[in-house]
This record gives sequence, structure tokens and C-alpha cells, in this order.
Amino acid sequence: MQRLLQFTLDLFEAQAAPAPSPAPEKLKKLKKPQKTPNLDHLMQNQPEAGVLIAHGAIDNVVDALSEQVESLGALPLQTLQQALAPATFAHPQATRQALLGGIAVAYAFKRGKRRTIGFSVGPDGLAVSAPKWVPLYDIDKAVQGKAGWIVKKLQETRLKHQRLESARIDWRDGCALLFLGNQIIVVLDPSHAFSGTGAALSTGQTITIGQSLPSVPQLTLHVGLMHNATPDQIKDAVQAWLMRQAKLIFTERLDHFAPTLKVQWQKLSLSSAGTRWGSASANGAIRLNWRLIHFKQSVIDYVVVHELSHLRVMDHSPRFWSTVESILPDYALERGQLKGQSVPRW
Repeated sequence: MQRLLQFTLDLFEAQAAPAPSPAPEKLKKLKKPQKTPNLDHLMQNQPEAGVLIAHGAIDNVVDALSEQVESLGALPLQTLQQALAPATFAHPQATRQALLGGIAVAYAFKRGKRRTIGFSVGPDGLAVSAPKWVPLYDIDKAVQGKAGWIVKKLQETRLKHQRLESARIDWRDGCALLFLGNQIIVVLDPSHAFSGTGAALSTGQTITIGQSLPSVPQLTLHVGLMHNATPDQIKDAVQAWLMRQAKLIFTERLDHFAPTLKVQWQKLSLSSAGTRWGSASANGAIRLNWRLIHFKQSVIDYVVVHELSHLRVMDHSPRFWSTVESILPDYALERGQLKGQSVPRW
């Protein structure tokens, strides 16, 4: 303690009293190096550097430190602030808030005729519903008890939303989108009517239903619209063409797999569901999301086989999955791709 006190007094004295100037050749040696000086090496090998720091040479040391920090890849100020800011999730109709693992979660809360506390995570965030007789402290305790699950689902939902936004299509001449897993470029071509179809895909060769698209540098979808067409007009024309293709391709794949499964489907309808890819009814009616047309054919085949298998087993029991596997042994890979990919926002 005494040595520390003495060191402090010596430091103040060094700052207050004039110190002898260092030898000119040594001062020159400190200022001469072209590359950034290493502070540790400077202090170990040149003790007089301490005197220089106390008498105006601190700018050199600060510059050296700054350059060393930059060489370590220091974060920009905005990025650092974002990294330190607490993660938050807020439902637009939030009435209560909880701190779950250091993450602020504002959630929508309502009471209703139910027996248990319910939790649901959607695009807007967390919603909690509870019976009328449950006190608020029990609800808070229940929310804390589900903290891990809630935060995980909120993070997954946010990431999914970000992926969807990044996949949003800017409807204009030259925009790109996916068709059967391949990127196609939309080209406004007012010189053609395309026999009433509104658009035509240029691939350089004839494509039959069920055949994979060729690997060519660029696939173009020529749309019969003027170059000054509005984004909505372009979107509607492209969507109409995609839905026609979806109807044709889905029908062909249903007809292809139904005999193997020894089932008979009766009707195909196209849906625009936000999260559901398909459904099947006991009467043989099949509904498939037309946006499946964005995915490669193997993914479409998985959904088709999935729904046809429901005509044999109307649940998701082991017997159902065995039925799917009997047709598509690697169905899990396609199922994973369907979950992992983002569908363009329309």
C-alpha cells in the first residue's frame, strides 16, 4: 500500500514539475518509426517514454493504440450499440410484459372460457390466454416457466419473417423469381399475345410436364405487357401464368403417384394459404398451395405423395409415414427443404 501511495505521489510530481528533456537522438528515435509502434515494446525498452507521455508525447501513444485497435477489427459504433441493446419482442396488442432470460417480451393477454393457460407465437408475437379465475401472479409464473420455449419460437418466427421479406419480389421488367427451383427473369414483351396465356417461358428447348428445367445461363419469362405496366399488372400476369403451370404440373404428379399408392383422387384445388402446403379430404379432394411451383419438382412430389397418403391413412401415425416412405424413401430431405426455404412474398 505504501509503495502504491508513493508511486501515485511520484506521478503527480512528474506531471507538475518540469522534467529534463530527453537526449535529441533518443527523441528522434521515438518519432522516427514508419510502422505503428507496439506500446508494450516501447515501455519495456525505452523507460524515458514515461517521461514523454507526461510531457506531451501522449498523442503518439494514442495514435498507436488506435491503429492497434483498428487492426483487431473494432466494431463500428452503431454495430456496437446494436450488439449491446437488449433483444425485445413486442406484440402490437401487448398489455403485459415479462423479462425472459434477459429478453423483454411484451405480449397480448386475454381471459376467456378455458381451463388452462394457453400460449401461441405468431407473426405478431406472443399471445397468452387464461381462465378468468387464474390470478396474475400465476400467469406470470407460467410465462416464466415457458421462457425457453417462448424465446425460441419468437426468434424462429422473426428469422422466418426476415427471410420472407428478403425474398419479396420487386415487380418490374427484369425482376427475378423461382420456378421449379430455377431462377427465371421476367421480360415485358408487348409484341406477343402468347396465344391467350399471357406469358411464355423461354428455355431454348421444349419442356414436358414433370421434366426438370435445363441448366442454362438464363431462363426468361416473356410477359405480354407494355413496358410502362404497373407493378400490380406485372404481378397479376405472372401469378396467373404460375397458377396455370401449377395446375398442370400438380395434376400430372397426382396422376403419376395415385396408382402406386392404390388411391383415387377426385378434385384438385389451388390454395393460397400462408403456412399450409396442402390438405386432403376423405372424399378424395386435394388442395395444394400454388406457391409450391417455386420449389423444385422433388419437393412438389413430396407434398403430393403426402396428401395422397392421407387418402389411405387420415392421420400422421407411424403407419402414415411408412406409407410416404414406401414411395419416397428420402422424403425427410425434401420435407426439410420445404421447411428451410423461403417462399416469395406476393
